Amino acid sequence: MGVIAAERIKLTSTRSPWWCSVIVVALAVGFAALFGLIARIAADDPQAAGTPVITVDTAFLGVTGFGILVLSIMATLTVTSEYRFGIIRTTFQAIPNRIRVIMAKGLLVGTYAAVLTTILAFAAYAVAKAVAGDAGATLVLEGNWRALFAVPILAFLNMILAIAVGVLVRQSAAAISLIVLWQLIIEPLVGALGKVGREISAFLPFQNASRFATVDESLSSANWHWDVNGSLAYFAIFVAVVNGIAWMVVNRRDA
Repeated sequence: MGVIAAERIKLTSTRSPWWCSVIVVALAVGFAALFGLIARIAADDPQAAGTPVITVDTAFLGVTGFGILVLSIMATLTVTSEYRFGIIRTTFQAIPNRIRVIMAKGLLVGTYAAVLTTILAFAAYAVAKAVAGDAGATLVLEGNWRALFAVPILAFLNMILAIAVGVLVRQSAAAISLIVLWQLIIEPLVGALGKVGREISAFLPFQNASRFATVDESLSSANWHWDVNGSLAYFAIFVAVVNGIAWMVVNRRDA
């Protein structure tokens, strides 16, 4: 508990977590309002036939698509910033059990991200429903609960992964670039490589995470070998492996 208390003080006494949280709130509410407005305009315009109706997937896009990514950057900075300014040496001197430090960071940031994204998921749903008006009839949680409870689960796992990447890379720019490029460019590009890409996509971690969070499976073109729960298990195992490697490295490498 003392380690967690120390990490809490670090987290709340710096500006980046607060700014990242504000950005996540803006993304969650902003995207929900935008998609609700688009659905409302499309419903009022007969010539806009074929425009996608608003669903839980689109309402949560600001949280699952971008909000968790921003929080992942924040999680990475909790590690890389300490390496940059040499604070990590003092931390490890005070707490020789380095794995306990990394675990405390993951538990604290992961819990915070899970709670924040859950609140924002409900807020995004309410905003999208209110803005869409009558066009929001397709926006229902009944039968789509997986999209809701996937939010805190994936938020927590992504924070653990981001901290592990920060421990392995130790440089803010490199760690952030890896996380962002991996999710937004590398995996989508692999999926665009035709039949081969569809086969490979089934084994990519973030594609599996996205599948678990998405109710409409027709949005994915990967050739899956397991169900949506298997996709969550696959992503969780991937996070556990990377985290285990980070634990080994942090004990063997000089601070």
